[in-house]
Amino acid sequence: MRYRNIKFWSVLAAVTIFSFSCNDLDDSYQEPLLLVRIPDNFPQFTDSKTNPLTADGIALGKKLFFDKRLSGNNQISCATCHQQHLAFSDGLALTSQGVSGNTLERNSPALINLAWAENGLFWDGGSNNLESQAFAPLAHEDEMHQNLTELIDELNADANYPGLFNKAFGKAINQADIAKAIAQFERTLISGNSKYDKYVRGELAGVLDQDELKGLELARQLCFSCHAGVLMTDNLYHNNGIDIDFTDNTELMMKRGRARITNNSEDLGKFRTPTLRNVEKTGPYMHDGRFITLEAVIEHYSNGVLDSPTLDPLLKKDKKLGVTLSDTEKKQLIAFLKTLTDYQYLNDKRFSEYKQ
Repeated sequence: MRYRNIKFWSVLAAVTIFSFSCNDLDDSYQEPLLLVRIPDNFPQFTDSKTNPLTADGIALGKKLFFDKRLSGNNQISCATCHQQHLAFSDGLALTSQGVSGNTLERNSPALINLAWAENGLFWDGGSNNLESQAFAPLAHEDEMHQNLTELIDELNADANYPGLFNKAFGKAINQADIAKAIAQFERTLISGNSKYDKYVRGELAGVLDQDELKGLELARQLCFSCHAGVLMTDNLYHNNGIDIDFTDNTELMMKRGRARITNNSEDLGKFRTPTLRNVEKTGPYMHDGRFITLEAVIEHYSNGVLDSPTLDPLLKKDKKLGVTLSDTEKKQLIAFLKTLTDYQYLNDKRFSEYKQ
């Protein structure tokens, strides 16, 4: 696999972002160093000016990501709902694995290529960046329900955390740096070595069969307007016709979609475009996990689109709702979507649970 040479820093002082050629990544596991590799068919990597990646910051963030002490009952970690073998999703429509045991209102999104995420996070864009996003599940009463002051006390009582925070940020444990460390680790979660990527790069392992090639052509015609570019998301918000009524009198008004944040009626029913990368592994699908299989998703776009004032124009072209697909074309499209699975990403030991 080929990687672009972005930067080279001393691995003793910071994270290494570099390139080299090989068929797949080395299986060796290193702790705490986590190397950041950018595939050469990916956009330029832009490091955060306010939270630049460092080896110590990433290692600390990884430890925090898997630490159940981040929850109020010491039973829930970030990894509880973001499991690596599922591309850091959880395989549930709506989870009830949080502290309260109550069912949440949103499907747990996969964590993929977040270093390039922009224009908001969460399904409705309710968080501006990874740092602010990290606080939401920590404080949410149904998710991790942790008192941040008490969390700092717990981490200070640990034999290792005070020193790790000092190495990473040069100061004592604080709320902002907890979020910064987690965000640094999440920015290293880069998936770009699927069969399709190898096809794009002209590698020997990237030969697509006829069904996959026909599915790719269908995706170019029907999917890539929103699931755009190498990241396979436009980072925008769309109403894809799964609902017609956005009335929501609940406290959180989740059915409103992007309009919950913007308070703009033109955003009713619009949700963030998820990446198609690893989509075979990230079901159930949509913001509420209503579709269990890829077949159900494609059937929706073919025969189930509902009209509303904010429906994406691409889904009501020529006065017809949805897209026209034969049974054969549906199978071909799914065959292509499965080429987007990056098995290396799902099994990369660099992202596995922190080891002491």
